[in-house]
Amino acid sequence: MPVSIESKVEVKIRALNTLSVKGLVPMFDHRSKLFCNRLLRTEQGFAREGLSPRYTLMTLMGLNRGEKFGLRNPFDSQAILNRLLKDRTWLDNIGDLGLLLWACAQLSPERYEEVYRDLNVAAAVDFYADGRAGHTMEMAWFLAGLANGALAGLKTIPGLADIAFKTFEVVRKNQGRNGIFGHLAASVGLTTTLRGRLGSFADQVYPIYAFSKFGSAFDHEEALKFAQDCADTICAVQGPLGQWWWHYDSRSGRVVGKYPVYSVHQDAMAPMALFALSESSGKDYVTWIFKGLPWIYGENELKFNLCDASANIVWRSIYLSKSKTYFQEGVRLLGFEPQSSVPAGLRVCFEDRPYHFGWELYAFAEYGFE
Repeated sequence: MPVSIESKVEVKIRALNTLSVKGLVPMFDHRSKLFCNRLLRTEQGFAREGLSPRYTLMTLMGLNRGEKFGLRNPFDSQAILNRLLKDRTWLDNIGDLGLLLWACAQLSPERYEEVYRDLNVAAAVDFYADGRAGHTMEMAWFLAGLANGALAGLKTIPGLADIAFKTFEVVRKNQGRNGIFGHLAASVGLTTTLRGRLGSFADQVYPIYAFSKFGSAFDHEEALKFAQDCADTICAVQGPLGQWWWHYDSRSGRVVGKYPVYSVHQDAMAPMALFALSESSGKDYVTWIFKGLPWIYGENELKFNLCDASANIVWRSIYLSKSKTYFQEGVRLLGFEPQSSVPAGLRVCFEDRPYHFGWELYAFAEYGFE
Protein backbone atom coordinates (compact mmCIF):
# COMPACT_ATOMS: atom_id res chain seq x y z
CA MET A 1 0.00 0.00 0.00
CA PRO A 2 1.50 3.41 -0.97
CA VAL A 3 2.34 5.83 1.83
CA SER A 4 -0.15 8.71 1.98
CA ILE A 5 1.02 12.28 1.39
CA GLU A 6 -0.03 13.18 4.92
CA SER A 7 2.06 10.33 6.38
CA LYS A 8 5.11 11.54 4.44
CA VAL A 9 4.58 15.03 5.81
CA GLU A 10 4.31 13.70 9.35
CA VAL A 11 7.63 11.87 8.96
CA LYS A 12 9.25 15.11 7.84
CA ILE A 13 7.71 16.98 10.76
CA ARG A 14 9.14 14.49 13.27
CA ALA A 15 12.56 14.92 11.67
CA LEU A 16 12.13 18.70 11.77
CA ASN A 17 11.22 18.54 15.46
CA THR A 18 14.39 16.62 16.20
CA LEU A 19 16.47 18.98 14.07
CA SER A 20 14.98 21.95 15.94
CA VAL A 21 16.12 20.64 19.31
CA LYS A 22 19.62 19.88 18.01
CA GLY A 23 19.76 23.25 16.28
CA LEU A 24 19.11 25.09 19.53
CA VAL A 25 22.22 23.68 21.22
CA PRO A 26 24.78 25.96 19.52
CA MET A 27 22.40 28.92 19.95
CA PHE A 28 22.56 28.73 23.75
CA ASP A 29 25.05 30.73 25.81
CA HIS A 30 25.70 28.76 29.00
CA ARG A 31 27.35 31.65 30.79
CA SER A 32 24.35 33.99 30.55
CA LYS A 33 21.73 31.22 30.44
CA LEU A 34 20.20 32.90 27.41
CA PHE A 35 19.73 32.02 23.76
CA CYS A 36 21.43 34.20 21.19
CA ASN A 37 19.83 36.74 18.92
CA ARG A 38 20.96 34.91 15.81
CA LEU A 39 23.32 32.24 14.53
CA LEU A 40 25.32 33.26 11.46
CA ARG A 41 27.23 31.27 8.87
CA THR A 42 30.70 32.75 8.49
CA GLU A 43 33.85 31.72 6.68
CA GLN A 44 35.11 30.32 10.00
CA GLY A 45 31.89 28.40 10.67
CA PHE A 46 28.84 29.29 12.75
CA ALA A 47 28.94 32.27 15.10
CA ARG A 48 26.48 33.40 17.76
CA GLU A 49 25.56 37.06 17.77
CA GLY A 50 23.94 38.86 20.70
CA LEU A 51 21.67 37.58 23.45
CA SER A 52 17.89 37.74 23.46
CA PRO A 53 15.62 37.36 26.51
CA ARG A 54 12.67 37.65 24.09
CA TYR A 55 13.80 34.77 21.91
CA THR A 56 14.72 32.81 25.03
CA LEU A 57 11.13 33.00 26.31
CA MET A 58 9.74 31.88 22.95
CA THR A 59 12.21 29.01 22.83
CA LEU A 60 11.39 27.89 26.38
CA MET A 61 7.71 27.63 25.48
CA GLY A 62 8.48 25.46 22.49
CA LEU A 63 10.73 23.18 24.52
CA ASN A 64 8.10 22.96 27.25
CA ARG A 65 5.50 21.84 24.73
CA GLY A 66 7.97 19.32 23.36
CA GLU A 67 8.40 17.81 26.83
CA LYS A 68 4.66 17.10 26.93
CA PHE A 69 5.13 14.86 23.88
CA GLY A 70 8.22 12.95 24.89
CA LEU A 71 11.09 15.37 24.29
CA ARG A 72 14.14 14.90 26.51
CA ASN A 73 14.92 18.56 26.96
CA PRO A 74 18.69 19.21 26.81
CA PHE A 75 18.20 22.52 28.63
CA ASP A 76 17.21 23.31 32.21
CA SER A 77 14.16 25.38 31.29
CA GLN A 78 13.22 26.21 34.87
CA ALA A 79 16.71 27.54 35.62
CA ILE A 80 16.60 29.68 32.48
CA LEU A 81 13.16 31.05 33.36
CA ASN A 82 14.27 31.71 36.93
CA ARG A 83 17.22 33.71 35.61
CA LEU A 84 14.82 35.90 33.60
CA LEU A 85 12.51 36.32 36.57
CA LYS A 86 15.29 37.17 39.00
CA ASP A 87 16.85 39.94 36.92
CA ARG A 88 14.11 41.86 35.10
CA THR A 89 16.20 44.81 33.95
CA TRP A 90 15.83 43.55 30.37
CA LEU A 91 12.07 44.05 30.47
CA ASP A 92 11.19 47.45 29.00
CA ASN A 93 8.15 46.91 26.77
CA ILE A 94 4.68 45.41 26.92
CA GLY A 95 5.46 42.76 24.32
CA ASP A 96 8.19 41.16 26.41
CA LEU A 97 5.97 41.44 29.49
CA GLY A 98 3.33 39.48 27.61
CA LEU A 99 5.85 36.82 26.62
CA LEU A 100 7.00 36.52 30.24
CA LEU A 101 3.41 36.03 31.42
CA TRP A 102 2.80 33.55 28.61
CA ALA A 103 5.92 31.57 29.56
CA CYS A 104 4.99 31.59 33.26
CA ALA A 105 1.50 30.31 32.43
CA GLN A 106 3.08 27.46 30.47
CA LEU A 107 6.11 26.58 32.62
CA SER A 108 5.43 27.88 36.13
CA PRO A 109 1.78 28.79 36.66
CA GLU A 110 2.38 28.86 40.42
CA ARG A 111 4.53 31.99 39.89
CA TYR A 112 2.16 33.75 37.52
CA GLU A 113 0.24 35.76 40.11
CA GLU A 114 3.47 36.92 41.76
CA VAL A 115 4.79 38.21 38.42
CA TYR A 116 1.42 39.75 37.57
CA ARG A 117 1.41 41.67 40.85
CA ASP A 118 5.10 42.64 41.02
CA LEU A 119 5.15 44.01 37.48
CA ASN A 120 1.86 45.92 37.85
CA VAL A 121 0.36 44.22 34.81
CA ALA A 122 -2.99 45.98 35.29
CA ALA A 123 -1.36 49.33 34.41
CA ALA A 124 0.95 48.05 31.67
CA VAL A 125 -0.97 49.28 28.61
CA ASP A 126 -0.65 52.89 29.74
CA PHE A 127 2.85 52.49 31.20
CA TYR A 128 4.76 51.11 28.19
CA ALA A 129 5.28 53.07 24.97
CA ASP A 130 4.34 50.16 22.70
CA GLY A 131 1.16 49.72 24.71
CA ARG A 132 0.19 53.37 24.36
CA ALA A 133 0.94 53.23 20.61
CA GLY A 134 -1.13 50.08 20.22
CA HIS A 135 1.56 48.02 18.49
CA THR A 136 -0.28 44.99 17.12
CA MET A 137 2.35 42.28 17.55
CA GLU A 138 3.42 43.33 21.03
CA MET A 139 -0.15 43.83 22.26
CA ALA A 140 -1.04 40.41 20.85
CA TRP A 141 1.81 38.88 22.88
CA PHE A 142 0.44 40.67 25.95
CA LEU A 143 -3.07 39.36 25.27
CA ALA A 144 -1.66 35.86 24.76
CA GLY A 145 0.06 36.11 28.14
CA LEU A 146 -3.19 37.12 29.84
CA ALA A 147 -5.31 34.54 28.02
CA ASN A 148 -2.90 31.70 28.75
CA GLY A 149 -2.94 32.74 32.40
CA ALA A 150 -6.72 32.52 32.41
CA LEU A 151 -6.58 29.12 30.70
CA ALA A 152 -4.12 27.95 33.36
CA GLY A 153 -6.82 28.49 35.99
CA LEU A 154 -5.82 32.01 37.03
CA LYS A 155 -8.81 33.91 35.65
CA THR A 156 -9.80 35.09 39.14
CA ILE A 157 -6.65 37.18 39.65
CA PRO A 158 -8.00 40.68 40.40
CA GLY A 159 -8.08 42.79 37.25
CA LEU A 160 -6.89 40.08 34.85
CA ALA A 161 -10.17 39.80 32.95
CA ASP A 162 -10.54 43.57 32.74
CA ILE A 163 -7.08 44.15 31.30
CA ALA A 164 -7.53 41.20 28.90
CA PHE A 165 -10.74 42.72 27.50
CA LYS A 166 -9.09 46.15 27.26
CA THR A 167 -6.13 44.68 25.39
CA PHE A 168 -8.41 42.76 23.05
CA GLU A 169 -10.21 46.00 22.13
CA VAL A 170 -6.91 47.79 21.45
CA VAL A 171 -5.74 45.07 19.05
CA ARG A 172 -9.16 44.74 17.46
CA LYS A 173 -9.14 48.43 16.46
CA ASN A 174 -6.08 47.74 14.30
CA GLN A 175 -8.00 45.23 12.16
CA GLY A 176 -9.42 46.27 8.79
CA ARG A 177 -12.69 45.14 7.26
CA ASN A 178 -10.93 42.36 5.32
CA GLY A 179 -9.53 40.85 8.49
CA ILE A 180 -5.97 42.17 8.08
CA PHE A 181 -4.27 43.90 11.00
CA GLY A 182 -2.23 47.06 10.61
CA HIS A 183 1.01 47.53 12.49
CA LEU A 184 -0.23 49.98 15.11
CA ALA A 185 -3.08 52.27 16.15
CA ALA A 186 -4.27 55.01 13.77
CA SER A 187 -2.47 58.33 14.05
CA VAL A 188 -2.91 61.80 12.60
CA GLY A 189 0.62 61.87 11.19
CA LEU A 190 1.01 60.83 7.53
CA THR A 191 4.07 58.64 8.13
CA THR A 192 2.66 56.85 11.14
CA THR A 193 -0.74 56.50 9.45
CA LEU A 194 0.83 54.66 6.51
CA ARG A 195 3.01 52.60 8.84
CA GLY A 196 -0.02 51.73 10.95
CA ARG A 197 -2.05 50.78 7.90
CA LEU A 198 0.45 48.16 6.74
CA GLY A 199 0.91 44.99 8.74
CA SER A 200 3.63 42.36 8.64
CA PHE A 201 2.92 38.65 8.72
CA ALA A 202 3.76 38.73 12.43
CA ASP A 203 1.03 41.34 12.84
CA GLN A 204 -1.42 38.74 11.51
CA VAL A 205 -0.41 35.48 13.15
CA TYR A 206 0.06 36.68 16.70
CA PRO A 207 -3.43 38.26 16.88
CA ILE A 208 -4.86 35.06 15.37
CA TYR A 209 -3.21 33.10 18.16
CA ALA A 210 -4.08 35.59 20.90
CA PHE A 211 -7.72 36.01 19.83
CA SER A 212 -8.05 32.21 19.67
CA LYS A 213 -6.81 31.82 23.24
CA PHE A 214 -8.76 34.85 24.48
CA GLY A 215 -11.92 33.52 22.85
CA SER A 216 -11.48 30.16 24.57
CA ALA A 217 -10.53 31.64 27.94
CA PHE A 218 -13.43 34.08 28.14
CA ASP A 219 -16.06 32.40 25.91
CA HIS A 220 -15.79 35.29 23.46
CA GLU A 221 -17.23 34.05 20.17
CA GLU A 222 -16.66 37.38 18.43
CA ALA A 223 -12.92 37.14 19.08
CA LEU A 224 -12.85 33.78 17.31
CA LYS A 225 -14.72 35.28 14.36
CA PHE A 226 -12.21 38.11 14.08
CA ALA A 227 -9.36 35.58 14.22
CA GLN A 228 -11.02 33.57 11.46
CA ASP A 229 -11.47 36.70 9.33
CA CYS A 230 -7.72 37.27 9.41
CA ALA A 231 -6.82 33.61 8.94
CA ASP A 232 -9.18 33.23 6.00
CA THR A 233 -7.68 36.28 4.28
CA ILE A 234 -4.03 35.27 4.64
CA CYS A 235 -4.91 31.74 3.51
CA ALA A 236 -6.77 33.11 0.48
CA VAL A 237 -3.67 35.05 -0.65
CA GLN A 238 -1.12 32.36 0.25
CA GLY A 239 1.39 32.02 -2.58
CA PRO A 240 1.28 29.27 -5.24
CA LEU A 241 4.29 27.59 -3.59
CA GLY A 242 2.70 27.90 -0.16
CA GLN A 243 4.48 31.17 0.64
CA TRP A 244 3.26 33.22 3.56
CA TRP A 245 3.85 36.75 2.32
CA TRP A 246 5.47 39.54 4.33
CA HIS A 247 3.40 42.77 4.19
CA TYR A 248 -0.37 43.34 3.94
CA ASP A 249 -2.62 46.39 3.56
CA SER A 250 -5.24 46.49 6.33
CA ARG A 251 -7.51 48.71 4.23
CA SER A 252 -7.73 46.56 1.12
CA GLY A 253 -6.68 43.16 2.48
CA ARG A 254 -4.16 42.90 -0.37
CA VAL A 255 -0.57 41.67 -0.26
CA VAL A 256 1.76 44.66 -0.52
CA GLY A 257 5.18 43.11 0.05
CA LYS A 258 5.97 39.49 -0.78
CA TYR A 259 9.64 39.28 0.18
CA PRO A 260 11.37 38.27 2.30
CA VAL A 261 9.63 34.94 2.67
CA TYR A 262 10.76 33.62 6.05
CA SER A 263 11.20 29.97 6.93
CA VAL A 264 9.89 30.64 10.45
CA HIS A 265 6.58 31.71 8.92
CA GLN A 266 6.35 28.55 6.85
CA ASP A 267 7.08 25.88 9.46
CA ALA A 268 6.45 27.62 12.77
CA MET A 269 4.45 30.83 13.16
CA ALA A 270 1.66 30.16 10.65
CA PRO A 271 1.16 26.57 11.90
CA MET A 272 1.21 27.70 15.55
CA ALA A 273 -1.48 30.33 14.99
CA LEU A 274 -3.69 28.26 12.69
CA PHE A 275 -3.55 25.18 14.93
CA ALA A 276 -4.59 27.36 17.88
CA LEU A 277 -7.50 28.75 15.90
CA SER A 278 -8.55 25.27 14.77
CA GLU A 279 -8.52 24.09 18.37
CA SER A 280 -10.62 27.03 19.55
CA SER A 281 -13.04 27.36 16.63
CA GLY A 282 -13.25 23.87 15.18
CA LYS A 283 -12.37 25.11 11.69
CA ASP A 284 -9.67 23.03 10.00
CA TYR A 285 -6.69 24.90 8.52
CA VAL A 286 -4.40 21.91 8.03
CA THR A 287 -4.54 22.22 4.20
CA TRP A 288 -2.88 25.64 4.32
CA ILE A 289 -0.48 24.60 7.08
CA PHE A 290 0.80 21.63 5.11
CA LYS A 291 0.87 23.65 1.87
CA GLY A 292 3.48 25.94 3.41
CA LEU A 293 5.93 23.25 4.49
CA PRO A 294 7.45 22.03 1.19
CA TRP A 295 8.75 25.56 0.53
CA ILE A 296 11.56 25.08 3.08
CA TYR A 297 12.58 21.77 1.47
CA GLY A 298 13.37 23.22 -1.96
CA GLU A 299 9.94 23.69 -3.50
CA ASN A 300 10.60 27.41 -3.57
CA GLU A 301 11.58 30.15 -6.00
CA LEU A 302 15.27 29.19 -5.98
CA LYS A 303 14.82 25.40 -5.81
CA PHE A 304 17.08 25.58 -2.77
CA ASN A 305 16.67 23.30 0.24
CA LEU A 306 16.66 25.65 3.22
CA CYS A 307 16.56 22.72 5.65
CA ASP A 308 20.19 21.70 6.12
CA ALA A 309 19.99 18.54 8.20
CA SER A 310 23.78 18.12 8.21
CA ALA A 311 24.13 21.42 10.12
CA ASN A 312 20.85 21.21 12.06
CA ILE A 313 19.74 24.53 10.62
CA VAL A 314 16.88 25.94 8.58
CA TRP A 315 18.13 29.01 6.74
CA ARG A 316 16.22 32.15 7.57
CA SER A 317 14.69 33.44 4.35
CA ILE A 318 14.66 34.07 0.64
CA TYR A 319 14.94 37.82 0.18
CA LEU A 320 15.47 40.73 -2.18
CA SER A 321 17.72 43.75 -1.79
CA LYS A 322 16.09 46.57 0.18
CA SER A 323 15.82 48.80 -2.89
CA LYS A 324 13.95 46.15 -4.88
CA THR A 325 11.77 45.33 -1.87
CA TYR A 326 10.77 48.98 -1.41
CA PHE A 327 10.14 49.40 -5.16
CA GLN A 328 7.85 46.38 -5.33
CA GLU A 329 5.92 47.44 -2.24
CA GLY A 330 5.49 50.96 -3.65
CA VAL A 331 4.16 49.60 -6.93
CA ARG A 332 1.62 47.42 -5.13
CA LEU A 333 0.53 50.26 -2.86
CA LEU A 334 -0.34 52.21 -6.01
CA GLY A 335 -2.55 49.32 -7.11
CA PHE A 336 -0.26 47.72 -9.69
CA GLU A 337 1.35 44.29 -9.77
CA PRO A 338 5.00 43.92 -10.84
CA GLN A 339 5.32 42.18 -14.19
CA SER A 340 7.33 39.21 -12.93
CA SER A 341 5.72 37.04 -10.28
CA VAL A 342 9.20 35.75 -9.33
CA PRO A 343 11.53 38.77 -9.24
CA ALA A 344 15.17 38.62 -10.27
CA GLY A 345 17.80 38.95 -7.58
CA LEU A 346 16.37 36.62 -4.92
CA ARG A 347 18.95 35.36 -2.42
CA VAL A 348 19.15 33.06 0.60
CA CYS A 349 19.81 34.53 4.03
CA PHE A 350 22.29 32.18 5.73
CA GLU A 351 21.37 32.66 9.37
CA ASP A 352 18.68 31.57 11.78
CA ARG A 353 17.25 32.59 15.14
CA PRO A 354 16.29 30.47 18.16
CA TYR A 355 12.66 31.54 18.26
CA HIS A 356 12.24 29.83 14.89
CA PHE A 357 12.90 26.45 16.46
CA GLY A 358 10.96 27.41 19.58
CA TRP A 359 7.78 28.16 17.67
CA GLU A 360 8.31 25.16 15.38
CA LEU A 361 8.25 22.92 18.45
CA TYR A 362 5.28 24.80 19.87
CA ALA A 363 3.36 24.15 16.65
CA PHE A 364 4.34 20.57 15.85
CA ALA A 365 5.55 18.85 19.05
CA GLU A 366 2.54 16.57 19.20
CA TYR A 367 3.71 14.90 15.98
CA GLY A 368 6.59 13.46 17.99
CA PHE A 369 10.31 13.07 17.42
CA GLU A 370 12.64 10.74 15.56
